[in-house]
Amino acid sequence: MSRRSLLITGGAGFIGSHVVRLFVNKYPDYTIVNLDKLTYAGNLENLKDVDSKPNYHFEKGDILDVEFLASVFKKYSIDGVIHLAAESHVDRSLHNPAEFATTNIIGTLHLLNVAQTIWNNDFQGKLFYHISTDEVYGSAENGSFFTEETHIDPMSPYSASKAGSDHFVKAFGNSYKLPVRISRCSNNYGPYHFPEKLIPLMINNIINNKPLPVYGKGENIRDWLFVVDHARAIDEIFHKGKDGEVYNIGGNNEWKNIDLVKFLCYLMDKKLGREEGTSANLITYVKDRPGHDLRYAIDASKLIAETGWRPSVTFEEGLEKTVDWYLANRQWLNNVTSGEYMKYYTGMYQNR
Repeated sequence: MSRRSLLITGGAGFIGSHVVRLFVNKYPDYTIVNLDKLTYAGNLENLKDVDSKPNYHFEKGDILDVEFLASVFKKYSIDGVIHLAAESHVDRSLHNPAEFATTNIIGTLHLLNVAQTIWNNDFQGKLFYHISTDEVYGSAENGSFFTEETHIDPMSPYSASKAGSDHFVKAFGNSYKLPVRISRCSNNYGPYHFPEKLIPLMINNIINNKPLPVYGKGENIRDWLFVVDHARAIDEIFHKGKDGEVYNIGGNNEWKNIDLVKFLCYLMDKKLGREEGTSANLITYVKDRPGHDLRYAIDASKLIAETGWRPSVTFEEGLEKTVDWYLANRQWLNNVTSGEYMKYYTGMYQNR
């Protein structure tokens, strides 16, 4: 295995921390640099199990700070980037679209510029790998699936900002021949997920006997993937993918939101020793959010054909592992649900 020096942006976040953990443990000869701003969703507690490893380094900073980015590239002789740093919650984007455009589009552009400048057209052995989302495709018609050729049709400020960053990555590949790859993944779930997203939000509220807010009638359909499997796919694409290509990552695992919540209630009642149906009584339907895509569905056949990657667990297995993790790590949950998050949560759901 050749030595690499990789910059993973957003590595203290949910998906990022799983990617950092995988690369630090799997590639001890690689230098892994985790760059994170440590906003509400970035938490170094997520990486306590690897932070003392000799090949792991942390740099606190902002992808909007060009001088800082350049200094990190030079300090560690970065030859590969896995770019996950982003504002990522649709509800937050509806309240502050400019912040999402700035971080997700301009931040990505700064990172691309620095990579191109520092590498100075010597792109041999270099790679800029951008992590995107299936939300850039908009909503899938019944019976259809997103392929890598599906028309981009973002419906929220969040997905629009990710689509914009995708376009810049592709443009740098086309215009400057920067070696780039993009992947777009379906909804992730698993340990260390910040509890504003559906599954950890419901787990946390069930634990605390709080209402379970479900948008509309809960008819929205999502394709769910265990976060460890997403990290594995990123590893495969980084090492086996082709430059200039887009790869879809999905679990072939569609669930209506209301069916998922009811199954989660069943699991939680069993784990907590409560009478079956106790948690389901907490389900509360709230006003739907604007631009709420009805269905996401990923065709990951290109990734499977080129790399052999497949999900390692069923949804039921992965969800049970997730529930077990949150129940065993209630202190982590308490730490991240205090303070500013509670103000945000109250504003988002209490008055709907």
